[in-house]
Amino acid sequence: MSRKIALAADHAGYEEKEKLKPTLDELGIEYTDMGTASTDSVDYPDYARKVAEAVSNGEVEQGLLVCGSGTGMAIAANKVKGVRAAVAWNEDIARLAREHNDANVLSLPARFMSDEDAKKVVKAFFNSNFEGGRHGRRVEKISEMEESEG
Repeated sequence: MSRKIALAADHAGYEEKEKLKPTLDELGIEYTDMGTASTDSVDYPDYARKVAEAVSNGEVEQGLLVCGSGTGMAIAANKVKGVRAAVAWNEDIARLAREHNDANVLSLPARFMSDEDAKKVVKAFFNSNFEGGRHGRRVEKISEMEESEG
């Protein structure tokens, strides 16, 4: 069964996003590209929100975001209920984000990674699964924090 994700980038991540599509194809991941479509300047929260909302409402299972540092997209995505976006720049961080934190959105720092490293990080993230156990209790506490907002 194929997994479905949403992906998006701002202007700084556009080229890397496009370069990662063959890697997603190789992994058998179906994706919906939610923009941007060029290197013209855009506001990254707009694109992070599109992906985060698609994850939150169950339209897709996971998300992939790409911006200059990865941080802005992750901060914006994490404002959407049910999203756990993680910035990862190496395979170990990507794998642990999935295994220990049940991250459902990967945010990449395009300006700080080679194309090859970006591919490796994407593979590590999407090939890893949440371990549950003691980590499940911790992730549940994050969800409880979300519920108590307001």
